[in-house]
Amino acid sequence: MDSADDGIAKRVALGMSGGVDSAVSAAVLMRAGYEVVGVTCLFTDDDKSRDAAADAADVCRILGIEHAVWECSAAFEREVIGSFVDDYAHGLTPSPCVSCNARCKIPQLLAAADGLGCAKAATGHYARIARLDETGRFVVKTALDAAKDQSYMLSQLTQEQLSRLVLPLGGATKADVRLLASDLALPVADKPESQDICFIEGDHLTFLEERGVNDEPGKIVDATGNVLGRHAGLFRYTIGQRKGIGIAAPEPYYVIGKRFKQNELVVGFKDEALISYAKIASPNWQAFEVLAEPLECMVKLRYRSTRVACTVGPCDDGSVDVRLVSPQPTTAPGQHAVFYMGETVLGGGMIEEV
Repeated sequence: MDSADDGIAKRVALGMSGGVDSAVSAAVLMRAGYEVVGVTCLFTDDDKSRDAAADAADVCRILGIEHAVWECSAAFEREVIGSFVDDYAHGLTPSPCVSCNARCKIPQLLAAADGLGCAKAATGHYARIARLDETGRFVVKTALDAAKDQSYMLSQLTQEQLSRLVLPLGGATKADVRLLASDLALPVADKPESQDICFIEGDHLTFLEERGVNDEPGKIVDATGNVLGRHAGLFRYTIGQRKGIGIAAPEPYYVIGKRFKQNELVVGFKDEALISYAKIASPNWQAFEVLAEPLECMVKLRYRSTRVACTVGPCDDGSVDVRLVSPQPTTAPGQHAVFYMGETVLGGGMIEEV
């Protein structure tokens, strides 16, 4: 188990979602000598959240640890849902889980830790935390289980947040977690994985419509501006999308851009759906304070993509330019680019332009 330090066991507030990962995290922390308080953050006021809190409470009862419920639906609505809707309304395709961890989930868990007298906070993320010998800075590292690695999702965490965070499952596999849960007779041992966007049941397009995102139809154009058809609202399309565009052609069209001010959807053929450059606005660096000079490293351009080689360089306005060594399938502005050196997260930020 990796933590922000290797010191004396302390009282820790563990975020418990009612799933198997956080349940097993409690047992692992207890075995490591921590005094664990299970904390269920209520991000939404609905039956699903209350059922999750009940599952977490059952696990805490079986393990003999304290359980607390922390109300944070207002913060979640403001920082996550509101931001998600606003980004879509402005032509972006956001990655809500990345921003949620840095702006809502971890801050709220740390606030709960303070209120419960806990020096540390913990989550069931599959990742590790380390402290660099040469600088003393805290960084996220990849998990042992590559298939479950969530280091990308923690790339926006600050030094203060990382310094208090413990990740018990960084050295475990999902199979290990399921087996331990079964051995402990935890009621969530076989509970299914949660969905990617926790606050949306079903179709995200319907959710956005209900939130009033503009679905005004407009032109579908190619890269040179030739009109090819009509779209049904920009938010309904994702950069890189191939199916569902509705234009007949000898070869498939891909969505390669959105001209938000003109309300135009830009499409192109496969060779036009590759990128070699991205601009990242206001990156958060973990391995160093600022990027002072160009650096060769690896980058993930979306959560479920593979890492590819790049050179990242600083710009005068605080953004960074990413030059890809070889062209890659396009990604959408609003997603996050996360930079790696080996197993270490260097930092990352929202993609502003490709």
